[in-house]
Amino acid sequence: MRLHHPLLAVALLCLMPKAFVKADNFEENDFAEFEDFDDDEFVVENVVGRQIDSGEIDSISGKVHDNAPKNEDDANDFAEIDDNDEDEAVVEDEENEFEHFQDEEEFEGFPGTANEPDDIKPGDAKKTEPKLTMAKVPMHFRTHWDSYWMEMLMLAGLLAYFANYLIGNKKNSSIANLWLSTHKSLLEDNFVLVGDDGKKETEGSTLCFIKESESVYTLWCSGRSCCEGMLVELKMIKRQDLVSLIAGIMKPVHDQLHIKVEISPDAMDNYVFCIATKKQTTKMFKEMNDLNKFCTLVNKTEEKYNILGYSLLSEIAEASSTLLDSRLIAALNKYSHLIEYIHVSDQYSGPIQQEDPNTLKQPEVKRVLHCGFNMPPKIDMKELKPLLVLVLYLMERIRRFRLSKEGKAKSDKNRARVEEEFMKNTHAARAEAAAQRREEKRKAEKEKVLANDDPEKQRRWEEKERKRLEKKRPKMKQLSIKAL
Repeated sequence: MRLHHPLLAVALLCLMPKAFVKADNFEENDFAEFEDFDDDEFVVENVVGRQIDSGEIDSISGKVHDNAPKNEDDANDFAEIDDNDEDEAVVEDEENEFEHFQDEEEFEGFPGTANEPDDIKPGDAKKTEPKLTMAKVPMHFRTHWDSYWMEMLMLAGLLAYFANYLIGNKKNSSIANLWLSTHKSLLEDNFVLVGDDGKKETEGSTLCFIKESESVYTLWCSGRSCCEGMLVELKMIKRQDLVSLIAGIMKPVHDQLHIKVEISPDAMDNYVFCIATKKQTTKMFKEMNDLNKFCTLVNKTEEKYNILGYSLLSEIAEASSTLLDSRLIAALNKYSHLIEYIHVSDQYSGPIQQEDPNTLKQPEVKRVLHCGFNMPPKIDMKELKPLLVLVLYLMERIRRFRLSKEGKAKSDKNRARVEEEFMKNTHAARAEAAAQRREEKRKAEKEKVLANDDPEKQRRWEEKERKRLEKKRPKMKQLSIKAL
């Protein structure tokens, strides 16, 4: 930096001891000899006739201390650093660390911004820190209820579901108790034990339904001739389930009463019989094992037996004509809206099971009388009471009926045919099971012989096994070739 007056430069150098100390420290650097200082680096203007205090300049870099000139005239006495010099070191001012507080877009009204008051000095930004405050906006839920319509809708649905559960459960329970109170006297007159729930009388057993689920109630009765027992089952609409009620609007369903009587083996001959509504007949023929194997659909049932709206599945015509007497036909015509089906069978094994090739035995069968009834819409139990009387009548009718010789022969032939078909279908499985049993038997025999210390027995067993294997080996024909 070139000075305008040589005497002023000499006085300036004498009054700056700190600058020389730092300069000495700088020359201790090993690479100081490679650095060239330009004598024209500093330029001082308008300083003629004025004394400069040594405390005003901190170093040769031009850093100004806190006691630097405050007014505008003193500040103009010094020149700025030349920006054209590429090797010049840039020294940041300590005040630049608060430069980000002077962003007009982030802080408003803070010292150093465009909106700062006139009475705040720039140097005060070093001492004070910004205080950021967030506005407290109260949340008024009453004015924003429309934002929670989904939650309110879900709560309303849950409340409706639980309310419907309680109401539907109570209604189904009241229907079961009403049926039992209406038919209690009739059941007690025909059965010794009504409502057996597995408890002894000393434990406080009471006459009531057994609750299988919220919509299914069962009642077991026993102690009557010609039968092992009778199971009364109430299958009602799932009134406790709101979804089922909504589905029932599109596909109406009814409360149903199922009565299943297990007939004693000596109280019934061998035959299968079923009369049901046309829709139910098709369904039962496809699903029930005994009806599918033994019965055929009787054509012109309505004209032959004078029954409207029903179809007949029968194995032996003799049994069908005997059971369909005038009393049963009258009940079918009178209660056609309530009677769903009447199924009598000595080969009852339930629905058709998926065929398993490993099954070696036919399913267990029972002799049953199975009746299905629809309950009236208004739940009039007095209208259902004649149907229970009809079931008791059919039990006596089945006990007294006996097949003729021709009917028994046909029945035995049908059962032999079904048995033969089953044996044919399971022949491979039975052969495999027999071979496995023989192999296990030979293994057990071999272990027994090897466990014995007698070598003669072991030799005889080995000879016997060799002969057995030779018999199983296929024989080859020996051909003789004549020599030419």
